[in-house]
Amino acid sequence: MPSPQKHRIILHLDLDAFFAACEERENPALKGKPVVVGADPKGGKGRGVVSTCSYEARKFGIRSGMPISIAWHKCPSPPCIYVPVNFKLYGAVSDKIMSIARKYADVFELGGIDECYLDVSKSAKNFIEAVEIARQIKEKIKQKEKLTCSIGIGPNKLIAKIASDFQKPDGLTVVGPAAVARFLRQLDVRKLRFVGPKTEAALKERDIETIGQLKNVPKFALVEWFGKSHGEYLYQASRGIDTNPLIEHWEAKSIGREWTFERDTSDKQLLFKTLEELAKGVYEQFKSEDFKSFKTVTVKVRYKWFETHTHQKSLKEPNDELKPIIENAKKLLDSYLTGDKIRLIGVRVSHLEKKQEKK
Repeated sequence: MPSPQKHRIILHLDLDAFFAACEERENPALKGKPVVVGADPKGGKGRGVVSTCSYEARKFGIRSGMPISIAWHKCPSPPCIYVPVNFKLYGAVSDKIMSIARKYADVFELGGIDECYLDVSKSAKNFIEAVEIARQIKEKIKQKEKLTCSIGIGPNKLIAKIASDFQKPDGLTVVGPAAVARFLRQLDVRKLRFVGPKTEAALKERDIETIGQLKNVPKFALVEWFGKSHGEYLYQASRGIDTNPLIEHWEAKSIGREWTFERDTSDKQLLFKTLEELAKGVYEQFKSEDFKSFKTVTVKVRYKWFETHTHQKSLKEPNDELKPIIENAKKLLDSYLTGDKIRLIGVRVSHLEKKQEKK
């Protein structure tokens, strides 16, 4: 008699307050203090955003994606310490940490500079063995890079990601297949990916605040309220269902950064300033990975209703400077500034050429 099909075992690794933690590691005097990493606050008049902040800063109500001016008014300096973004440092540290994690994965997906997914379904016979793998990864990262991470373990990417945020910082949360419904039941609907302020408000108007309450809503009602794609997603996600596979990228064919705003915005100055910061981050990584040139600049825009567009510009000649990234990205973004509110923007360079050693 054939054995029953084995559940997938997925780990989601999320580095704790990564940018701030890197700054604290490099400057131990910052340890234990409210540190905000982002744009220059300019005494509360800055136009950029908070990239991340330490857990001490979060006690003042500061959050990633918050306009830096608001962060300043919540906590001016002192007591908060404001430091500029150093993507060159973060990119180098991230590469080392992801190399550690990749060694433990059957399939590895990079989720961003501070997160990744690992499929260990073949390496681990069960969730108990997966916990041991997670502990080894956490210990290696502490030993090698002096940083902490939180890891969630679940039967799919959705559950693993929610679990990794459950006991931050330095957490390890396991949600086996039989525990999914119980785990999700009392969580706020905002814990689900793609549930932003607008969706949350629409659900609250109908007295739906927890994932358990969302699960009780018929599919046809969710489709009627939010459209076919988003409605069906909410129906599946509230049941902990996610069949999306991990997508492995072994070779960097492009370098990109994205930013999801805490609140959807149509503020042109904020959008351009954020895009410029993203472009600088892309360029820092481009230089740190020793690429010779890029040929294409791409901008990504996601509107408040989740409609997503990308638009790219191929340069006449390969280039290795920051200026054409910023200039072309802003031109590309400008065509999408119709007055409608934007949820996410991103910038990417591609058609990369590596520097080659002389033979």
